[in-house]
Amino acid sequence: MYRYDECVLTGCNAKTEWQLDWFMDNYLQKNSTPIVLCDFGMTVQTRNRIKGLFSGIMDLTENKLDGWFKKPIAIFNSPAKKTLWLDTDCEVKANLKPLFNMIVPNKLNMVEDKPWSTRRGEIWHNSGVVGVMGKPQILHSWCNAVTQNPEVGDQEVLHSLLNPITRLTHINDLPFEWNVMRLATDHDDYKGPIKIQHHTGAKGKDKIKGLMKIKEVING
Repeated sequence: MYRYDECVLTGCNAKTEWQLDWFMDNYLQKNSTPIVLCDFGMTVQTRNRIKGLFSGIMDLTENKLDGWFKKPIAIFNSPAKKTLWLDTDCEVKANLKPLFNMIVPNKLNMVEDKPWSTRRGEIWHNSGVVGVMGKPQILHSWCNAVTQNPEVGDQEVLHSLLNPITRLTHINDLPFEWNVMRLATDHDDYKGPIKIQHHTGAKGKDKIKGLMKIKEVING
């Protein structure tokens, strides 16, 4: 039995927990869907300070996988019938209800990583935003794969499980505006709508820090 019909998941460890206040400030401006924090190894101080902003906390500190490899495990253990995972470097700019309505069963619902697809010459999907209904078989496979062979990153592990045919079977493409990568705006001249801006990489984290400083100045 699921606790929620819909919920958002996000997660972090001690290295990325600094993004949580910024992430939640953006999220709460336009969203009221229950949101669960997945503790991948946060400091006790931050977890205690921020827990009141969340509907619940999923403790994955006993899982020995490193960092983002815990992501598919967290999604698998979601307390909701429909789940939307968001990385903490995603800047939520819109109400996410329309995105929940796009989630289809038996698949991972993801945005194509168009900058990466262009640079690699093959289709990639970005795991910063992932929607699921229930526990599709591909999610089982992803969990098993990160457990058995945690190489590079969770997105790379998922990509290694798919080929052009199985990608069509297991991935439902979401509109690009729901996960617009930093490379698209910074280097590929993307000027379309942005519902979620994904500040990837070291330069993306610098941008988040800049946005946090601006907000500090505005708030006095």
